Amino acid sequence: MTNRVVITGMGAVTPLGNTVDEFWDGLKAGKNGIAPITKFDATETGITVAGELKDFDATNYMQRKISKRMDEFSRYGVAAAVQAVEESGIDREKTDMNRFGVIVGSGIGGLNAMQEQIIKMNTKGPQRVAPFFVPMAIGNMAAGNISIAIGTKGINTSIVTACASGNNSIGEAYRNIKHGYSDVILAGGAEGTINEIGISGFAALTALSTSTDPDRASIPFDKERTGFVMGEGAAVLMLESLDHALERGATIYAEIVGYGSTGDGYHMTAPTPDGSGAGRAMQDAMAEAGITPADVGYINAHGTSTGANDSAETMAIKYAFGDEAKNVAISSTKSMTGHLLGAAGAIEAVACVKALQDGFLPPTIGLQVPDEACDLDYIPNVGRKADIKYTLNNSLGFGGHNAVTCFKKWEGQ
Repeated sequence: MTNRVVITGMGAVTPLGNTVDEFWDGLKAGKNGIAPITKFDATETGITVAGELKDFDATNYMQRKISKRMDEFSRYGVAAAVQAVEESGIDREKTDMNRFGVIVGSGIGGLNAMQEQIIKMNTKGPQRVAPFFVPMAIGNMAAGNISIAIGTKGINTSIVTACASGNNSIGEAYRNIKHGYSDVILAGGAEGTINEIGISGFAALTALSTSTDPDRASIPFDKERTGFVMGEGAAVLMLESLDHALERGATIYAEIVGYGSTGDGYHMTAPTPDGSGAGRAMQDAMAEAGITPADVGYINAHGTSTGANDSAETMAIKYAFGDEAKNVAISSTKSMTGHLLGAAGAIEAVACVKALQDGFLPPTIGLQVPDEACDLDYIPNVGRKADIKYTLNNSLGFGGHNAVTCFKKWEGQ
């Protein structure tokens, strides 16, 4: 026997707002969360814009003393998790905390702590390195700090699959509950890499957009795209077995019904040109859900705005969907948030759940110049109403990691 798995709470801090409602309202309106970089002087990097958080205050979610012992990505993760727990209405005193887990990933981890402390070591000597450097820097600490903040005692782990980390975390949490190892898991991703080394590193890889115009910087599937825009933030979903959710009278937002995870085995940074790697992940997610391509009403694409990704993902959708590829609605919400790396798949899972709930598909803004290599329905510029039953959430990471989750509209038992 296997368990059905549902979503009973969500939290998010994003470039469009620091709650799920603000994030979703921004997506529906086609609001651009990308703006000039303010966190540091980026002049020498050649990069001018990013998807920064606005007015985020970690002390709304934790004591200032605790916040100071965390890197930004951990603060973001804890904030999103606290929101998800509060929204879920779960009573921790009546919950078996040994079966309540955390699976929250990060693509890079504490990059701010790494940069700051390495500079300090070089300028002031090794004796000046901060005592909390290691627990601030290591990538598992979003999950660790969430577990401490919430008091969970079940599985507590962190997945690092670059830009697929958040989506892999949700998929692995789904499987863990499905097969009976946990009752409840907080799953998602957190990232905070808008700093000198983060921007410089991706710029050196020629992966980032050099556009100075925020409206022409993150333009997935547009022929004039030149690279992705760095974003930051976190999202956490509360996944729960259906029986557990029903027993406590929880509000159910959607059901997760499928997960596909594959490897390209091809290249460090480029996806397979024929789309077979990501295509197989989509096929696997649909197979587990027991559906066909004709059942999928919306795909939240990885859609990074890089030349190689967007054309290869188009090929991947055609690989997985065949003749149905031309009929499915697709968008990249990275056009509004930038690319949150290890947190991307998590905030995009929130977008999928809200699309099912509201019957509304967010757009790909800034899509002005058609590309013959990207010839599917990308919901250009303006979102649309649509009563859909299933969505796919695509995440593709450096190293050839592909993660796809499938969500189903909640219509009762």
